[in-house]
Amino acid sequence: MFGEFSRQNCYYMKNEPAPISFDNTEYAFAAKSDTELKKAHFLFNMMGKPWLVNAGIRFTPLAIKWHLPFTKTIIRATIFRQFVGGETLDQTAAVAAKLAKYNVQVILDYGVEGKEGEANFDHARDEFIRVINYAATQENIPFMSVKVTGFARFALLEKLHSEMNKLEGSLIKRYLKGVNNLSDDERDEWHRVRLRTQRVCEEGNKRNVGVLIDAEETWIQDPVDALTILMMDIFNRGKAVVYNTLQLYRHDRLQFLHDCHAAAVERDFILGAKLVRGAYMEKERERAAAMNYPSPIQPDKEACDKDYNAAVAYCVEHLDRIALIVASHNEYSNLYTTQLLDQKGLPHHHPHVHFSQLYGMSDNITFNLARSGCSVSKYLPFGPIKDVIPYLMRRAQENSSVSGQTGRELGLIKKEMKRRGH
Repeated sequence: MFGEFSRQNCYYMKNEPAPISFDNTEYAFAAKSDTELKKAHFLFNMMGKPWLVNAGIRFTPLAIKWHLPFTKTIIRATIFRQFVGGETLDQTAAVAAKLAKYNVQVILDYGVEGKEGEANFDHARDEFIRVINYAATQENIPFMSVKVTGFARFALLEKLHSEMNKLEGSLIKRYLKGVNNLSDDERDEWHRVRLRTQRVCEEGNKRNVGVLIDAEETWIQDPVDALTILMMDIFNRGKAVVYNTLQLYRHDRLQFLHDCHAAAVERDFILGAKLVRGAYMEKERERAAAMNYPSPIQPDKEACDKDYNAAVAYCVEHLDRIALIVASHNEYSNLYTTQLLDQKGLPHHHPHVHFSQLYGMSDNITFNLARSGCSVSKYLPFGPIKDVIPYLMRRAQENSSVSGQTGRELGLIKKEMKRRGH
């Protein structure tokens, strides 16, 4: 059933982790056919040309909006196929089933962004619940992802964040006072946001599917953090249902992790912590410069890496109270996590430790972690092409701007093509 993965079974039978090497392309690309590998090579080669990516980021959303001929066909055959599970929930089933053959799990993400209005917010809530109900029927889909901006008007989040930042005290105290400072209509509107979020978390709790709350821009993040912690206080009793996303490219997030842990101990709930480096760096720096306030972003990559790995170490040190998701494409951070587990004599499949990478990227990390017995997943978005364009543009920009990312992907693909004799 597992093809060339059959040798890994001996590790599981002996209950010993397989040696981890992120350079092992045979395992990294075992799920890809020769044709799929060649398509990935072509796509990453194109994304290695910044001028082409920049042109695509500007032109593609307009082409979709103007319904230009063949636009969706081209997108579907290239970047969509690489990074998205399908246009419908049913279409993701084939991808999830294929990953399951290699002991890789799935985090489902209904990838619709930027649709505002109460009807759209209610529709997003219903879609998230539908995703949970589907995930509950699948053995290898333990989590789903939620963006609060799918439930809430951006300007309302911005207003509440601003009100909270005028106040002193703990996050929850500032949140409660901030809500009281909203107008009557805004308080009613926020109440509906809270109820939508709670309804989704309630379903996740009932169906035993983890709910991962995505991080947002810093100028709307405080109410998202507060809302997520309040959901943990309700649902994370004895198990981790709700997870918050901490962007460690922010210089304040390591301390925030410590504060959240202290709150979890005080309130006796499990802290769900999904650690990422971050997704809005350019936007954050540009806004800080334009509005003349200190940048919330780390001064350099070294500082970001240092805080990220310190956050991993802190979580592993407190696994009795913290459920950790290492959501990283950084090879060292993933390896470091497994080394910390080894030092403590803990299994790589510890129930409070999970690893995850984006679908279409860093297969060398995902599949080799799976081979070592780690609990690991692919973050798998789905949705109509026109709705997942913002997500796809971020992936293209990320691969173009992150130093070495495209080169690393291309190098591994070329190595595997050579190994296969192409």
